[in-house]
Amino acid sequence: MNHIKIDPLAIEAIKNFTLPDDLTFGKVLCPVMIECDYQDGKWGEAKMVPYRKLELDPTCKVLHYAQEIFEGLKGYKVDNNGPFLFRADQNAKRFDLSAERMAMPTLPENLFMESVQAMVSYNANFIPRRTGDSLYIRPFMFATDNHLGIKPSESYKYMVVASPSSAYFSSGSVRVLIERSAVRASEGGVGAAKTGGNYAASLLSMVEAKKKGFDQVLWLDGKNKSSVEEMSGMNFFALYGDVLKTPKLTQTILNGITRDSIIKMAKKLGYTVEEIDMNIDELINDIKEGKCTECFACGTAVIITPINALGEHDGSNYPLNIAESSIAMKIRNELLNIQEGRSDDPFSWRTNVEPAVL
Repeated sequence: MNHIKIDPLAIEAIKNFTLPDDLTFGKVLCPVMIECDYQDGKWGEAKMVPYRKLELDPTCKVLHYAQEIFEGLKGYKVDNNGPFLFRADQNAKRFDLSAERMAMPTLPENLFMESVQAMVSYNANFIPRRTGDSLYIRPFMFATDNHLGIKPSESYKYMVVASPSSAYFSSGSVRVLIERSAVRASEGGVGAAKTGGNYAASLLSMVEAKKKGFDQVLWLDGKNKSSVEEMSGMNFFALYGDVLKTPKLTQTILNGITRDSIIKMAKKLGYTVEEIDMNIDELINDIKEGKCTECFACGTAVIITPINALGEHDGSNYPLNIAESSIAMKIRNELLNIQEGRSDDPFSWRTNVEPAVL
């Protein structure tokens, strides 16, 4: 954190902040944030300042042409363990891949790492202590040029905010609607970048899914609408006996860090993992015949959440196993044990963060 300048008013804001008793996901914000500006082809000084509203010109490019990217990662401090970060170096690498796709400047990895570590360090007392809860950290970058010409911005702002959060889903499992009409992303587009437009493209279908009593949407490929891709902000897995299957990565699927962690963890636990072209109709038939016994969603926010049923717009319903002894829950517990410091870390995924002395 040698390169993060700490504003004295930020320390004052931290000392005066009280964490509320009731937390949901992403609504309570820490009293400080980090910001750093890109001007004249280089990054300036990164500063921790009190959390505040931003003032943007009405012609700010991000508002018109959506040059924007973000990441999501977590800080953990359960019982007397931590605080820890989990695989933040992978978030830094993915952040730069997203920046390149959106014609934005890359961010030095040390700046990314120091900024997220600083947010954990200075907000350590605000990290929820219950297992499954965390300090959700949101680094993001957006274009700040002020004019209406359609071209890449020449100035940008990088920021980090953090939210002490409870579980993303209040229930232990979710119902998922198969989306056979709308398209979230297509080959050659920006589906593999973590940019807001991908999530905006999913919202209308999400609204329709909620009306029908579903919690999430399962997206299919944009060309043939036959291959399972991902959910709205989450990756997808299906279990066949001791074989764990997940859609292979394409230009339209986000390379999830939790997804990659599950693949490595499952192999360590003795399961076979297949990254495949997963046909939706074959999957449904396998669920009906009992060949596929479990499906689950995964991501930084949701960790691992079992799917209790897939469904169709016509009312068809395909129930799934969500027993406490399920493979999904076994992998989830193993992953949380590493993230929260209750077990050894054979993959070297965990980063210890020293709490700041205020």
